[in-house]
Amino acid sequence: MKIKDLNIALLQSDIFWEDIPKNIDHFTRLIDEIREPIDLIVLPEMFTTGFTTNIHKCAESMRGLGMQFLMKIALEKECMVIGTLLIRRNQRFYNRLICMFPDGNFQEYDKHHLFRLSEEYKVMNAGVKKIIVQNGEWNLLPLVCYDLRFPVWSKNTFMDGKYEYDVLVYSSNWPASRVYVWRSLLIARAIENQAYVIGVNRVGADGFGTRHSGGSIVVDPKGIVLAEAGDQEEILHSTLSMEELTLFRESFKIGIDWDQFTIET
Repeated sequence: MKIKDLNIALLQSDIFWEDIPKNIDHFTRLIDEIREPIDLIVLPEMFTTGFTTNIHKCAESMRGLGMQFLMKIALEKECMVIGTLLIRRNQRFYNRLICMFPDGNFQEYDKHHLFRLSEEYKVMNAGVKKIIVQNGEWNLLPLVCYDLRFPVWSKNTFMDGKYEYDVLVYSSNWPASRVYVWRSLLIARAIENQAYVIGVNRVGADGFGTRHSGGSIVVDPKGIVLAEAGDQEEILHSTLSMEELTLFRESFKIGIDWDQFTIET
């Protein structure tokens, strides 16, 4: 039986600095523009605040406005929604990626590689475990921004004739000064893992004056760019084909020769 294609929408947007209600209103309006059936919506990193380390002002609980918004959108659009929030739990703080399902259930991943050129690594707690999320027959590995620079953390596996994941998703606030690295690494992750790669970035300047130039992108397992945004606010649509992914993996089965290893966290 043919596996259904995965229809995705990447929301590349400016983010109002540390203003949760304003960002929720803004992203609500953007999502209202999506008329066609969709399986997955991906939002930028810290889409309610921008990439901030102001934990005392911006951290939310798991019942806060950000989570309520994700539940609302997933239910209304009948799709999975992915984005990260600054979360407070038991006096600890996390850059937490949420994969929200239409029924209100969700999976969470705490960013593992905390950015050392900011205060993130000083005030946040790093996650130690990845998650694999199922969207229909598709397996997704969702990661966050700086994780992109660490290929071992995202390495796909091939065991007993099965790949660990089919789609690698990055929710990011990646600065314009390193846009060449952004694009190059996303393409590399697709090639080395024989998987589709989605990278969602923001545009505009944050509260520190750091400029972001978008460049959200969808890459196929051969490293071919299927869709790419410019440097303006944009909803980027793409469709992923399991039939094409399987055909490529079967015709060029390098997974069987991948090195086996374990990761210590």
